[in-house]
Amino acid sequence: MIAELVGAAVACAGVAGVYTAAAARVVKQYERGVVFRLGRLYGGVRGPGFTMVLPLVDRLRKVNMQIVTMPVPGQEGITRDNVTVRVDAVVYFKVIDAANAIIQVEDYRFAVSQMAQTSLRSIIGKSDLDDLLSNREKLNEGLELMIDSPAVGWGVQIDRVEIKDVSLPETMKRSMARQAEADRERRARVINADAELQASKKLSEAAKEMSKQPAALQLRLLQTVVAVAAEKNSTLVLPFPVELLRFLERAQRDPAPAAPSPPTAAVPVTDGGPEDTPALAETPQPPGIPGPEAPDPGAAEDPGPTGLTAPGGPEPSALPGPATPPDDEPPSTAPDDPGR
Repeated sequence: MIAELVGAAVACAGVAGVYTAAAARVVKQYERGVVFRLGRLYGGVRGPGFTMVLPLVDRLRKVNMQIVTMPVPGQEGITRDNVTVRVDAVVYFKVIDAANAIIQVEDYRFAVSQMAQTSLRSIIGKSDLDDLLSNREKLNEGLELMIDSPAVGWGVQIDRVEIKDVSLPETMKRSMARQAEADRERRARVINADAELQASKKLSEAAKEMSKQPAALQLRLLQTVVAVAAEKNSTLVLPFPVELLRFLERAQRDPAPAAPSPPTAAVPVTDGGPEDTPALAETPQPPGIPGPEAPDPGAAEDPGPTGLTAPGGPEPSALPGPATPPDDEPPSTAPDDPGR
């Protein structure tokens, strides 16, 4: 009898041990447990530690409450300025409500992944290429808001979204490189022009100071010669006075006046024409000797023989030829010229 009681006790203990082993559950610190009894949610969410469920009746599902890092596959899209790009991103999220994460969505990880991909495509189409490259913080905030809105009902909280990489076509990379090079060249030219302007102002001030002392220019010229001669080269420097150049420039601008020609005296010369009309030839008059005076055109003509001059009298500037009588008057006879 006693042996049967002992056997029954051992059997009950064995059954209890098996039942306890089947009903015992351990929930880790970073997990939460959700119990379904006969397919329905039973009680609240089980915390970390040791817990019991009814074997063959209850079913415990554990949900990880840690932050999950999920990479988003690269998505190709066309930006608002018609540039084809490929964008990669990464999503950080965690479960804040274990019951909703199990009941409201079949697989919250897959749901968050698909929502991140669609939101990333939408962000690419709404943004410009410059925003994708330089204004990523704003895009990250917009992408996080787009994913977090439907995920709240799933018991999931989107902690952070980051655009990881933006891949551009090779042609676009070359175009951007040329643009950047042109921009750097423009800045270099502007800086160089600014330096030239400042240098010209300083040189103008130096020229004003040197103009007060002409010897300063000669000293500066000698300093330049010394600087050039210090280098080992075959350059030959010949200083040329600036004053000589200015003198030559003034000489070309103001030519010297021409010398006046000496006065000439008129003497009668017979050209041997058909009428033997005497002509006048001009002979040079030596300087210092006064020339003959010109006859007064208003004075009366000398009735004496033509071509004769009184001693010491004025010499006529021209000898008149024989007068031609008019048609209606008889020709008058004139005495022959005794000088012929």
